[in-house]
Amino acid sequence: MAQTVLLITDRPAFEASWSAACQDAGLSARHVAPEAASGALVYGIGAVFDASSQGFDEDELLSYVALSRALGALPAVALPSGGTFAGIEDVLEELCGGLVSRTESEVARVMSGLCRRCDTERQLRFEYLSVSPRGGELIAVLGDGTTLVLARPLSSEDGGTEIQAIVLAEDAGSAVIELSGGRRISLTAPEVAARFKTSNGAEPLPASLGDVDGVRLGQRLRALRLAEGLTQAELARRTGIHRPNIARVEAGRHTPSLETLARLAAAIGVPIKRVLSD
Repeated sequence: MAQTVLLITDRPAFEASWSAACQDAGLSARHVAPEAASGALVYGIGAVFDASSQGFDEDELLSYVALSRALGALPAVALPSGGTFAGIEDVLEELCGGLVSRTESEVARVMSGLCRRCDTERQLRFEYLSVSPRGGELIAVLGDGTTLVLARPLSSEDGGTEIQAIVLAEDAGSAVIELSGGRRISLTAPEVAARFKTSNGAEPLPASLGDVDGVRLGQRLRALRLAEGLTQAELARRTGIHRPNIARVEAGRHTPSLETLARLAAAIGVPIKRVLSD
């Protein structure tokens, strides 16, 4: 089922042109009048704001875009030519992650970027994985733009020998690191996001969850899910994990693998440490 993008506008011509762009990007468009936008913005949904709609001055437009970000929606803005909103363009660029169009020629670019961000599984894939220019480590870029430094040894199987090749799986969800001497190390994108140091120097997480209190972990996971307004069924859809298995984790009857927990945390929209911390 195609992801839905809200087209927040009161102009039929805008709705027609952007609906066509949605279709070209494999997305489903839904028209929403500006006055009804606040009730339509929900976590994970794309929203294109037509700044040329009546009633959108700088304050009004900025408040709606900021609300969409606060609710976990994915905003984009179509600005009119002529610099009408010049005073808030920088802020809009920041809030929308660059998804701001100023001419018709930019519609396809913005829609392509919005399509990428609406992909709820993008953080579960590698976009790039290579040996770091500094040596002795790897650089990983995940599909959502998260960039990590993977310090070696990568695992207990990593003897520190030279990396001969890095082979990504066809779905980019995992990779095999081939070392000199024939040894191979397997990595998955969720595991990498969970375990390794990031650019801000955060400490890596343990290699397993064997010593974690499963009951308390399940309680935290459930509380975080409910705080985001998600049902177990929606979480199952986002992660591909069967709902009964999510229910077992939340009830404390099963302690998941680190990879599974990383998938659940990413789908909820929180760092994995939020699930693990007391």
